[in-house]
Amino acid sequence: MEIAMVGLGKMGANMATRLLRGGHRVVVYDINEAAIQALESDGAEGAHTLAEIAAKLAAPRTVWVMVPSGDITEQTILKLAEVLAPGDTIVDGGNSNYKDTQRRAKMLQEKGLNFIDVGTSGGIWGLAEGYSMMIGGSAEVVERHRPIFETLAPASDQGWGYVGPNGAGHFVKMIHNGIEYGLMQAYAEGFEILKAKGEFGLDLHQIAEIWRYGSVVRSWLLDLTSNALADDQNLKDIQAWVADSGEGRWTVFEAIDLDVAAPVITLSLQRRLRSRSEAPFSDRLLAALRNQFGGHAVKKV
Repeated sequence: MEIAMVGLGKMGANMATRLLRGGHRVVVYDINEAAIQALESDGAEGAHTLAEIAAKLAAPRTVWVMVPSGDITEQTILKLAEVLAPGDTIVDGGNSNYKDTQRRAKMLQEKGLNFIDVGTSGGIWGLAEGYSMMIGGSAEVVERHRPIFETLAPASDQGWGYVGPNGAGHFVKMIHNGIEYGLMQAYAEGFEILKAKGEFGLDLHQIAEIWRYGSVVRSWLLDLTSNALADDQNLKDIQAWVADSGEGRWTVFEAIDLDVAAPVITLSLQRRLRSRSEAPFSDRLLAALRNQFGGHAVKKV
């Protein structure tokens, strides 16, 4: 099967490579010419405009968009809609908000274009291990693209599936990322408690290795924790500043809208926000209040 990949960041490039290794014809496009050339050396066919993509693919065409969520995705899809023809398919494999996905699907449907939303997980390990894909759209259109999904997945019958109409794929991925926030926070807190117990001289990397086998808390995230602790258990070269992709926020908003309690995911998001503050104002105010009502000492800057 042939497909175009738009967006050759690390994940998009790896997906294109996996498709090439699976025997698919892949046309690639990115604003970075070097990224195109790198994939051409692996057997892909480069395109230098979105219109050129349409010219290089036989109808019905399929174009997979793998760019950052937000306005870049919006503009890319709008431009593709201008150069593609009825019956063609656009796939959004990024972390788009599912509500934007539903709106885009309706807009494209009015133009006779198919739209598939693929919540994609796997990161930099996907090339070797395969990608987990949560897929939304028309069941018939998704089934037509089965060879693509089977190639990208860990196995033809594992790690991917059709979950519902347009928006469902990105919705499921959103919740997936919210759960990920909570899991990561739990590991971080647990290892911090272990580290604080100085009297035992605990080897954090050793403990992670013990837990990786047979333990109820074993997971891929624990494997990655072990990797991170292998060289430096103090992580002295890493700043305590944690970004968020936005999907954790959307998960919390959705929980509120649906009247579902999600305290762990919500608190893990809050902890990420807190990590970006140096000497948070709220903590300084707490110190000032204790001084005001009880005369407790405060540390001056």
